[in-house]
Amino acid sequence: MSDAWRIVEDDLSGAAIRALLEQHFAGMLANSPAESCHFLDFDGLRAGEVTFWSIHRGDELAGCGALKMLDARHGEIKSMRTHDAFLRQGVAARMLVHIVAEARSRGLDRLSLETGSGPAFEPALALYARHGFEECEPFADYKPDPFSRFMTRSLQV
Repeated sequence: MSDAWRIVEDDLSGAAIRALLEQHFAGMLANSPAESCHFLDFDGLRAGEVTFWSIHRGDELAGCGALKMLDARHGEIKSMRTHDAFLRQGVAARMLVHIVAEARSRGLDRLSLETGSGPAFEPALALYARHGFEECEPFADYKPDPFSRFMTRSLQV
């Protein structure tokens, strides 16, 4: 078995990815009120404007992430999640680098995200900040919410 990392476009049909996403949904709902949770469900992740990837080490699912096209120049990061067995092994950073590269290859000027606030979200906020994301006002259809944090970064060189 290889220990190499690989990122693949995923159709969400596998039991492992579905279980990881169920855990993601439950985690969001456990740390924020339902009306402040903006995760995409399975149908939302299959929408035409969304590309969903899973990241694997060898044969094991390590995490996932998605890119939602808001318009021809602006994308949104969605559904970033690391499997518990792979925490603090660089999974999220690898996925984030992949999504940023994909957004650039599509000619996007900007990449934004919404995540939660509070202690459970501090590791994610720190990761995004390390990768050049800065706090911003709500974008797209989001509204100000004390349980949401909004971040963005320019992709122009």
